[in-house]
Amino acid sequence: MQIKLLVEGGEMKPGPVLSQKLGPVGIPMNVIIQKINDTTMNFKGMKVPVELNIDTSTKNFEIKVFSPPISELLKKELGIDKGSGEQKKIKIANASIEQIISVAKTKLPNLSSKNLRAAVKTALGSCISLGILVENKNPKEIISEIDKGKYDAEISKEKTETSPEKKKELNEYFAKLKGEQEKLLKQEEAAKAAEAEKAVEKKPEATPEEKPKEKAKEKK
Repeated sequence: MQIKLLVEGGEMKPGPVLSQKLGPVGIPMNVIIQKINDTTMNFKGMKVPVELNIDTSTKNFEIKVFSPPISELLKKELGIDKGSGEQKKIKIANASIEQIISVAKTKLPNLSSKNLRAAVKTALGSCISLGILVENKNPKEIISEIDKGKYDAEISKEKTETSPEKKKELNEYFAKLKGEQEKLLKQEEAAKAAEAEKAVEKKPEATPEEKPKEKAKEKK
């Protein structure tokens, strides 16, 4: 018997669907849930695909855990809740290449990528859609640099730790960029408000014939 589930990492709770499927088999649901929670603890706070394979004759079971989507792994790694929504204009984080390598390593077993280098480029593709900078740059630039061999040392050594100095530099750059983005958004909002005011001012005044009709509508 095979059961596919999508669970909260480390926090799966009992539910009617699993109960109905496990009931006839005779395996206590709390045993399964505890095992799944133990296995998915590293993915706490994320939705995790899980495959449960049960031998109904022996009641033995095996749990296969598949890593969450790259976008979920990136959000967890960078401490963000959601993507930009306007990735071309608004950036939501500034990652180091080491953080991208870390995400790529986690996801590699479930990717069709032939090696870590390819998996890193896949993760960078997700950074583009989420609105995440990498090393202060557009992820497209980083992909181009990888093709030229710039990050071969970091990838071959599977480097996943970012130095405090680099973290500080990335954070300072992003703080400045965030301030510029907020300033730009305020300017756009002010421009929209000004346009709305102009539209109201340009509205033609009612003619003598139309005024009685407007007063009648107001009374209604």
